[in-house]
Amino acid sequence: MHEILKVQKRLLPDLIEVMQKRYQILRYIQLMQPVGRRSLSQNLHITERVLRGEILFLKDQNLVSISNSGMSLTEEGKILLGKLDQIMKDISGVPEFEKQLQRQFHLKGAVVVSGNSDESPWVKSELGRACVKSMKTKLEEHNIIAVTGGSTIATVAEAITPDLGKKKLLFVPARGGFGTDIAYQANSLCAKMAEVTNSEHLVLYVPEQVSDDVYQSFIQEPVISEVLSKIKSANILIHGIGDAISMAKRRNTSDEDLEKIIQGGAIAEAFGYYFNEDGEIVHRTKTVGIQLEDLHSISHIFAVAGGESKAKAIKAYLKVAPPNTILVTDEIVANLILKG
Repeated sequence: MHEILKVQKRLLPDLIEVMQKRYQILRYIQLMQPVGRRSLSQNLHITERVLRGEILFLKDQNLVSISNSGMSLTEEGKILLGKLDQIMKDISGVPEFEKQLQRQFHLKGAVVVSGNSDESPWVKSELGRACVKSMKTKLEEHNIIAVTGGSTIATVAEAITPDLGKKKLLFVPARGGFGTDIAYQANSLCAKMAEVTNSEHLVLYVPEQVSDDVYQSFIQEPVISEVLSKIKSANILIHGIGDAISMAKRRNTSDEDLEKIIQGGAIAEAFGYYFNEDGEIVHRTKTVGIQLEDLHSISHIFAVAGGESKAKAIKAYLKVAPPNTILVTDEIVANLILKG
């Protein structure tokens, strides 16, 4: 198969491009169905005129159905898309990216999806689907799954499927909440995951960032202490990686600490720790929840982050990521990290 693809790239490059374009159309329809033509055109950056011809072709092949509510995949379309997934990964060189990332940063694994999640929302959704697919292979009979917040981890919650509930699952927030967007807070995402899988979840109703005195007071509360105990007993952790300055401002960090973060050259943030490009900690905030030293006792850690804007932050964090980490990212990040 690999040799055939190499020959096709040399002799029939247009064929590969057409196949990639039609694969992207089918993939987006699968994620967003039923979807209208205008939405499809805008998100895939294809003119409506060109898209109209592609949709007619896919409809004639009985791969796409069209109704008043929008376009959807037929059963044949779903089957074909499943077969295309690995072929398209081979064409784009994704398997090699995954191997290189795993070797270079001594990771447990790496999963790379095609595209740039900064440009295409559907690529961000693919990060969530890829994380869930990989996580399914790591589930034990009894599982405690710790989850952080954020828009990327929200795509994991969106991708969760009921069949995960065949195992015993307990979802716990890996840290307290912050900000006004409740939908992206860890408590909300845990509740959503638990609802879909008909599983249990716990809540941690405390601010994410607190003073030392408040922290000591919080952790002595029986309810909070129980949740923190479950977090430390988790066998799976799902977390994001943030841009340092953006995260600091989002948390309303004091001017003094913000200056320290900037002067320290911080570019990445995870779990309240700020890292420079060498992976060195330049600042940390007192947070209620999982700490960096807790990571080594967790069997499977899924670091989910993508987009060109986060490439430097992801690379910085990977330099200190524990070896039980499985990176889930997109093609643009893999390219920038490995090829500069």
